[in-house]
Amino acid sequence: MGPKSSVSMRDVAVLAKVSVGTVSNVLNSPDRVSDSTRRRVEQAIEKLGWVPNESARQLRAGRSRSIGMVVMDIANPFFTDVVKGAEDLLYSGQYSVQVGNSDSNLERELTLLERFEQQRVGGVLFAPIEDSAEWVLRLRQRGIPVVIVDRAGNGTDYCSVGVDDVAGGRLAGQHLLDQGHQRLAFVGGPSALAQVRDRRRGAELAVEQAGGDASLLVVSTPTTSLEAGVSSAGELASLPENERPTAVFAANDLIAIGLLQGFVTAGLRVPEDMAIIGYDDIAFAAAAAVPLSSVRQPREDIGRKSAELLVSEIEAVDGSTPHRHESVRFTPQLVVRRSTQRRKARKG
Repeated sequence: MGPKSSVSMRDVAVLAKVSVGTVSNVLNSPDRVSDSTRRRVEQAIEKLGWVPNESARQLRAGRSRSIGMVVMDIANPFFTDVVKGAEDLLYSGQYSVQVGNSDSNLERELTLLERFEQQRVGGVLFAPIEDSAEWVLRLRQRGIPVVIVDRAGNGTDYCSVGVDDVAGGRLAGQHLLDQGHQRLAFVGGPSALAQVRDRRRGAELAVEQAGGDASLLVVSTPTTSLEAGVSSAGELASLPENERPTAVFAANDLIAIGLLQGFVTAGLRVPEDMAIIGYDDIAFAAAAAVPLSSVRQPREDIGRKSAELLVSEIEAVDGSTPHRHESVRFTPQLVVRRSTQRRKARKG
């Protein structure tokens, strides 16, 4: 029997020979109801084809079981994996997730946050483009908990989960130096992104520590897309050979894959003429025509931990458990593949 809009909770209660309160407990607190009563209510629901009005039920409860999530670029597999980690944890807690893609556009990011605020979502997971303090404060004043994703905070005003990107950038830069490269390039942008700035800073520290003739050329890009990598490869390939870097650190794997495509098109061999290392270690990095070295972020763990902290804060707002703000910072790992393989000395 299909659902009937005229069927009510009272009809279910009458058929199951229980009170309306018992039907509500079966839906919201099944542990309070005996197995035999729960089965009787479930059978009545199925027979009548009744569909509970979830929106009304959440409104009465005062909090939605829906979580809003804003990411910068859903086309980037890094964020796809972060969303999956968050969704897996939230699904087990009977929350649903609405994902909004800001596409690295501040106006669009603002609109998404406003919509989630209007919908009175239970909480927000937010990967911001720039500084996020104002919006965190605004949402929390409305009673909507917020966790900042993919960026470490101070751990006192709100929860955040990220990676030590300065350490990650240093890993990438040091690896290229260890392979014998002296002329390095960093490709990535926009500079407004804290992650990009931190990764570049890490590479700069590695080069500064190396001293001598080591250098780092910075190539800024308007986006962190594959297309940005292709364009930057053309720019680097056009430099005179005695000025051209021999190794490139890309701010993320999408840029690195674009660089690989662009260098091959320009007639440069990877890694013989140009070594490349990316960041994130998405699945496509290992599957590239020349498997790409990368700095690995625990993508699903970032999403999962962010969701865990958000649920903890939601429960604290509801008064059921205590909550302490945390700033979680994962440690990145170097993954070496053929794109940075040490060049063999030519035989005389």
